[in-house]
Amino acid sequence: MEAKIYNQRWWLSCCDSEALKRVISADLAAAGFTVLNFVEHYFQPQGYTALWLLAESHAAVHTFPEEGKSYVELSSCADTLLQNFDRYLQVAASEHQWQITVS
Repeated sequence: MEAKIYNQRWWLSCCDSEALKRVISADLAAAGFTVLNFVEHYFQPQGYTALWLLAESHAAVHTFPEEGKSYVELSSCADTLLQNFDRYLQVAASEHQWQITVS
């Protein structure tokens, strides 16, 4: 078996920590990922970081309120699940009227 990790990054025009947490959590589950743990931190005076430990690797979101955007990163040993997540995130971004850029 070859060790392989797939990675994708997105920029979203959203800094709403609750919306980001809700969308990313739902999209990870819908894509078929297994969430083992979740941790989040609210920075003062602003900013948010959240990490999802996955059986298949990890996901993270970091907000940059001063720029009005957030960075989302997903690493996975399962390329199919990562592609599923990308499709779900694209749909969610459209539904929320967030601009999304694949990085």
